[in-house]
Amino acid sequence: MSRLAFLLAVVLPVLLSSAARAAEPVAVPAAEPLVGVDWLKSRLGKPGIVVLDLQPSMRDYVAGHIPGAIYTDYARGGWREKNAAGVPGMLPEPGKLASLIGRLGIGNDTHVVLAPLGRNAADMGTATRVYWTFKVLGHDAVSILDGGTLAWAAQTKSANTAIYNMETLPNTRPPATFVAKVRGGMLVDKAGVQRAMSDKTPLVDNRPQDFFMGLTRSPASRIGGTLPGARSLPESWLTRNNGGHFRSRQQLASIYEAAGVPTAGDQISFCNTGHWASLGWFVSSEILGNKSARMYDGSMAEWTADKSLPVDVKIKTP
Repeated sequence: MSRLAFLLAVVLPVLLSSAARAAEPVAVPAAEPLVGVDWLKSRLGKPGIVVLDLQPSMRDYVAGHIPGAIYTDYARGGWREKNAAGVPGMLPEPGKLASLIGRLGIGNDTHVVLAPLGRNAADMGTATRVYWTFKVLGHDAVSILDGGTLAWAAQTKSANTAIYNMETLPNTRPPATFVAKVRGGMLVDKAGVQRAMSDKTPLVDNRPQDFFMGLTRSPASRIGGTLPGARSLPESWLTRNNGGHFRSRQQLASIYEAAGVPTAGDQISFCNTGHWASLGWFVSSEILGNKSARMYDGSMAEWTADKSLPVDVKIKTP
């Protein structure tokens, strides 16, 4: 065999195969859904770990954040958007999200640790919504810091060691390439909810009970009320004393039982715009291990915008 024939027959296919593999996003192992401050302390600053600060504003971030953490604005930074139909808080197009994530310096080989402020369950919902977004995009190397930045700050005061210190100067990272591989099976639309109703699939309302009963209406919804047949499981029940730490798996299972919500099998969590519902999905899927649980992104904002769809108003108000 001539040298040229050898190159064409043997070497070239190997080189092309290697190039193709290099062009694909690097797969990294799935991470623990919840991590604590001790876990983070032992890994802070190591290559491949990025702490993504989700405090409410840049002012909060520069007032004090975990060393090395980079900031992203959950409300205005592009994580959610109003869709063409005018429904707020929806998941943006995957290309937009991939661009946003790449600009933050996060690639497919990055383990992202989400650090919300951690005052209450709604704060933790910021992290669970972004966590859900990463999962939808096919990225499994993502964790939530249980208790958020406030849990780290509490250690700063009690441990009085440099490793727990808070930073005030902002951090940035060089841009990276993030390739989205969307898991379409995680997404539910109006038609999917209608099918779930027909199939008697459990629908879980993760809003406070006054919303469930129809006493309170979100400005994002046309009318108050809930999905017909839904079961109430408020987001504030899922964290200890409505704080920044999730309840234990055993206690959560008991809460689900008391609320009449199964811990296995198909179920769909919803709220007003897919924020509180992300807490319900996170607990069902990631803590209790029910991988058949899904979240309805459009929630009551999208559902009530369609006047042809039924709404259960348990207590009518003037």
